[in-house]
Amino acid sequence: MEHTIRITACKTEYAVNPVGIDSLRPRLFWRLESDERGVRQTAYQVVVASSREKLDRGDADMWDSGKTVSGESIQIVYAGSALRSEGEYFWKVRVWDSRDEVSPWSETAYWTMGILSRGEWQAKWIGRRPNPGLAMQPSPYMRKSFAVKPNVRRAVVYATALGLFKLRVNGSAVGHLFAPGWTDYDKRVQVHAYDVTDQIKQGENAIAVILGDGWYAGTVGFLGKRVYGERPFFLMQASIEYEDGSRELVVSDGSWRAAEGPIRYSDMIEGETYDARLELTGWDQPGYDDSGWESPDVRSGYNGLLVAAAEPPIRITETVKPVAVRKTEAGTYIFDMGQNMVGWTEVTVRGEAGTRITLSHAEMLNPDGSLYLDNLRAAVQQDHYVLKGGGEERYEPHFTFHGFRYVELIGYPGEADLTTIAGKVIHSDTPAAGRLETNDPMVNQLYSNIVWGQRGNFLSVPTDCPQRDERLGWTGDAQIFARTASYNRDVSRFFTKYMRDIADAQQPSGAFTDVAPDAGWIRHKMWNTRLNWFAPDNAGWGDAGVIIPWTLYLMYGDKRILEEHYDAMSRWVDYLKDNGSDLIRPDYANYGDWLSIGADTPNEVLATAYFAYSTKLLAAIAGVLGKTEDHSRYAALFGQIAEAFRREFVSGDGFVRGDTQTVYVLALQFGLLTEELKPKATRRLTENIRARGNRLSTGFLGVGYLLPALTDSGEQDIAYELLTQEAFPSWMYSIKHGATTIWERWDGWTEENGFQTPSMNSFNHYSLGSVGEWMFRYMAGIEADPAEPGFRHAIIRPRPGGRLNRVKAGYESLYGTISVEWSLEAGSRLTLEVEVPANAGATVHVPGANVEPDGEDAGLSAAGCTLLTQEKQASVYRIGSGKYRFTSSLAYMKKEAEVQQ
Repeated sequence: MEHTIRITACKTEYAVNPVGIDSLRPRLFWRLESDERGVRQTAYQVVVASSREKLDRGDADMWDSGKTVSGESIQIVYAGSALRSEGEYFWKVRVWDSRDEVSPWSETAYWTMGILSRGEWQAKWIGRRPNPGLAMQPSPYMRKSFAVKPNVRRAVVYATALGLFKLRVNGSAVGHLFAPGWTDYDKRVQVHAYDVTDQIKQGENAIAVILGDGWYAGTVGFLGKRVYGERPFFLMQASIEYEDGSRELVVSDGSWRAAEGPIRYSDMIEGETYDARLELTGWDQPGYDDSGWESPDVRSGYNGLLVAAAEPPIRITETVKPVAVRKTEAGTYIFDMGQNMVGWTEVTVRGEAGTRITLSHAEMLNPDGSLYLDNLRAAVQQDHYVLKGGGEERYEPHFTFHGFRYVELIGYPGEADLTTIAGKVIHSDTPAAGRLETNDPMVNQLYSNIVWGQRGNFLSVPTDCPQRDERLGWTGDAQIFARTASYNRDVSRFFTKYMRDIADAQQPSGAFTDVAPDAGWIRHKMWNTRLNWFAPDNAGWGDAGVIIPWTLYLMYGDKRILEEHYDAMSRWVDYLKDNGSDLIRPDYANYGDWLSIGADTPNEVLATAYFAYSTKLLAAIAGVLGKTEDHSRYAALFGQIAEAFRREFVSGDGFVRGDTQTVYVLALQFGLLTEELKPKATRRLTENIRARGNRLSTGFLGVGYLLPALTDSGEQDIAYELLTQEAFPSWMYSIKHGATTIWERWDGWTEENGFQTPSMNSFNHYSLGSVGEWMFRYMAGIEADPAEPGFRHAIIRPRPGGRLNRVKAGYESLYGTISVEWSLEAGSRLTLEVEVPANAGATVHVPGANVEPDGEDAGLSAAGCTLLTQEKQASVYRIGSGKYRFTSSLAYMKKEAEVQQ
């Protein structure tokens, strides 16, 4: 009999076959696929073995869960025998459906453990002594030759750096970009594990590495150089296992050889210079003569934690070709890549040895057509290449990156054309999760801009801008965008790692910081004492320590991140309570609703609202974790804060102190108003918007909640008007003027004033793109259910409106693809198509009157599509997995809305 259920996409700790993890209770995930509707898992059996051979013969020596009655197919915690350091583990799963029929076993998946204890490390930290008198040091090149016996079973390299490393084995690149990523190096550094079995051969072998200063010893934003250390160091331990069970180690130590090479310097903020005449041909291969090299400098030790890399790798994910090139009067060439992007430029060149060419990068052009460089501040987005001569040469930098759309090629020998350069797009390789398309090209461009902004700024940490001398992990930006980010891409591992950065930066007082990793933000006491500019607990910034874990729980059903950071979250809320006055939260920093436009939200109003929201979420988190006393305590505290907020800031007529769009939005969205006050505050919010000509005024913190607050308050039409508003300030204003990413400021460039202040004017900054959350949750209608998180049960509730007559969206959940498409014909006939993956379900709110499922053609009766409620303006159905189509009429709703107006 043909089985109806197939098991696919087996993952461990969110990854496919990860190597070198350090979780002693790793979580397992799988998906179900079926051609039938309404398929549900009722039980599973997971078997885990210490070798593939054992698993194949049915010897589950590590864990056999037995037939476990459960519908869960995500976040399944391993509960077998203790895992050993560097161990290999193979697993598969089968499931039972509602008819108690069992599926075939899944394909075999695996994971391997990393080095679990410091005592197992025999390697030493090695680097190269600096060249005296040089402000910018050449990148160290280091290598080690070693012999390998026949019959290698497995070879794994465990590597990390204080700085950055590019690893090579026998001439082949191993790993990815910007490893090991950015952490607070005083507290932890990530170890990356690479299976190099296929690269190792019998006889002589060579392991080689180039080191970069990176965040450790290079320039970190405007905090300066060498924030953590003076120069980079490398740590590596290669474990070579043979078929006879024996094992050898190759470790970094004083026996390695070190030299400088063609990379004269490479700095994340100041670019790179590469002299090809100094290339070390064959240096990374066996047989190379390194007798003229020097011994490395061996560091005495490291006091931080060595942890397995949690984040997704940074990679080149796309190559962009220029769309236009122009030769200037000075003989340089300016290329337009057609897209504001993050990465670097690869150049192809022929010329005489010693010829120096420069690649200069910028986001915008001046009115005269030259590169607009003023907004870079102290950053130098230039890479210099010195030719070695003798034929075609290709160059791209090693330890730097730039934010740019335009590239100026200076000193190029010959005539450049569109094939001369190519743009390499880099970012943390978070898999694409969302797709969204409408009938409106400008709305589609807005979504594209949001996605490109996320790609460019998610690089080990969620940075605030990729071009100027900043590129810091601002927590406020991250929390307001986290939900949008989760719809766009799979950021489960990315934010898991970033939350550890936030926790590492938490102060002894309980305060969460404005940036993470800390990067000396607090340690160097760089705040302005009059404005308290760099205070450690800014409203909306520090609250990321609660909001981001809750977001991961909603989107991925991740209970562990709540458990891991519960104490830190509790300390944060208790800190806010202890440092307030009658539950009013002071906020002395100058952030507020950052970069709002023509509106001044009082800091104490915003701060108290966020205090309430963090407390509200913590109460919910305590409930999820079964901490009933904490749940009651924090729920009661939230009620008290909300009461204090109303008493201090809200009048009986709905007026909220400050009278800005943001104060009303936060009061509504965070549940701070009584039922009586809500419509009054909504009216004031809409009057404010109308008085501005249907334009917004919200900044970083208000903008993400603006359209949700309006929609939840029955003002959906205004939400759509703001979405598609083309006059300044608006999302569409920047698009009308060529934006391909989200700008930092609404007024980054205007027709009247040109460029805003160059001291802070990024044209690739994701925060104002937090409207993407509304586009998925409200416009398309794909919403997570807190009662069944991770989209085990979705809430499908699209809100058609505005000038849109078609929206098509999809979200790749851990269970599979959830898709929604709605279209309007003749302005009032709605067709809604929904698809839900196997082992999941949804509640579908179909707007309009005369709602009809598509009957037998869609197989609805067999699928158990159940009508829950039917009202004048919507019908609500409960559906299982499968594809569904509904039709309705919005004519009644439109007529009623016209009467109300």
